[in-house]
Amino acid sequence: MKKTKFNRITTIFCTVASLSLLAACSSNDETTITESASALEATDLQITDFNAQCSYVDGNWSSTAFLNSTMINTTQTNFIYAQNNKIASVFGQSAVTLKMVHDNSNPSSTYNAISYSNPKKIYFGEAIYVAALNKGQIVPAMILAHEFGHQLQYTYNLPSKPEATARPNELEADGFAGYYMKRPTGYNATWEQAGPGFEFAYAIGDNNTTSPGHHGTPSQRRSAARLGWYLGDYALSASDFDYNFFYYYNNVLTGSYRTTTPERINPKIDAFIKSKMSELQKIKSGEISAEEFTKLQD
Repeated sequence: MKKTKFNRITTIFCTVASLSLLAACSSNDETTITESASALEATDLQITDFNAQCSYVDGNWSSTAFLNSTMINTTQTNFIYAQNNKIASVFGQSAVTLKMVHDNSNPSSTYNAISYSNPKKIYFGEAIYVAALNKGQIVPAMILAHEFGHQLQYTYNLPSKPEATARPNELEADGFAGYYMKRPTGYNATWEQAGPGFEFAYAIGDNNTTSPGHHGTPSQRRSAARLGWYLGDYALSASDFDYNFFYYYNNVLTGSYRTTTPERINPKIDAFIKSKMSELQKIKSGEISAEEFTKLQD
């Protein structure tokens, strides 16, 4: 299949195309404007007032948005930066630059998180952070793990199974987030803790299957996160995760079993994941509802 030429700036909710990025906090920024990311509306958000450290972020955010190193308060700042280091460590990487985007004039415009490839960095919108935090402390970490999944894609030229839309990029990032949530060296969460967090983000999947920015349907995103969660029982490199993820997601979940398992697939992993196929297929088809999804067992 012909590889689609996506510019590598990806968000948890929308893929943003860009030829060049404006560097924040610089008086010599280039004037190239990126295609804007469509911000989702958020209501009843408790936005804290911050003094701007930078007068401009880049073309993916509102013209009144600004960067700050503080994540809501000291507690959240310490938490999310610790998570940034821990997520990177699980995948054998160095932490990337992480900043919070604020907008006192239009707070809901920051209901987004963006992972950038050059230079490598993640910008986390205050509005989505607050909304996520209202669902539980684990949820901002899950969103950050998804965004770091895109960083792994940039580093290793993933996903290995590209499509004409952003779907494989987003589903794999969902899988990376699930993997991190389960790993004993990662968040080490139970599904009771993690399930509602996945549902918060992945319910925002879409059904625009032919759109270049298609992220996968809600049920596809749930099944991708759950598959990543199961793979979290095993120590995998980013490239090995990619291989296993797409082998099962594209072949097993569609019922296209191979007559022989590829040598690269660990027999123990294969037996375990295949034992979960019925559940994963029910999640993907929607037979397992969103509510039931959050109540699944470990």
